[in-house]
Amino acid sequence: MAEILCFTACIHLLEMFLAVSFFHCSEYILAQSIHGRDNVTLKSLLISKNYVIAMGCSLLEYLVEINIFPAMKEHWIISSIGLSMVVVGEIIRKLAIITAGRSFTHLIRIRRDEDHKLVTHGIFQYIRHPGYCGFLIWSIGTQIMLCNPLSTVAFAIVVWRFFHLRIPYEEFYLRQFFGSEYEEFARRTPCGIPFIK
Repeated sequence: MAEILCFTACIHLLEMFLAVSFFHCSEYILAQSIHGRDNVTLKSLLISKNYVIAMGCSLLEYLVEINIFPAMKEHWIISSIGLSMVVVGEIIRKLAIITAGRSFTHLIRIRRDEDHKLVTHGIFQYIRHPGYCGFLIWSIGTQIMLCNPLSTVAFAIVVWRFFHLRIPYEEFYLRQFFGSEYEEFARRTPCGIPFIK
């Protein structure tokens, strides 16, 4: 049980706490600043029951492994790669939110609002779904940062599958809203999520 309080665990868990806190607080603050305080709910924190379960399993894996196989958590190069992925994922996602402005929402729009514009400049000229791409990189990075092999694989599969289902649904409406303009954008701009066209 002493392994839980060791230097390695303290650093890893502090990094994880800071990464998760910054991600969710900055999402909420950006949503408020873009859409106004009255138009934002706690759902903008992006914390769901499934997310809490996933993070709980991640923490459980970490605590079990650091007690049974403490050397497994001492791979600082791997952990640093994960931390770098967390930072890169954050930057990509936040650039997407800021670039899209009022066109960005956490919920898929099924009706076009007056202020909903097709954003094709900035990071969107390189990645069609940079917010999703950033979140995928961020979420996998959190698990690599903790040297959690099981959660790394699980997060990669679950988050990829989520976007595999979400992106076609969202793009159905984007094609309805923007027609051939969206078709052309989708044709020339990669999705940003591997193996999803």
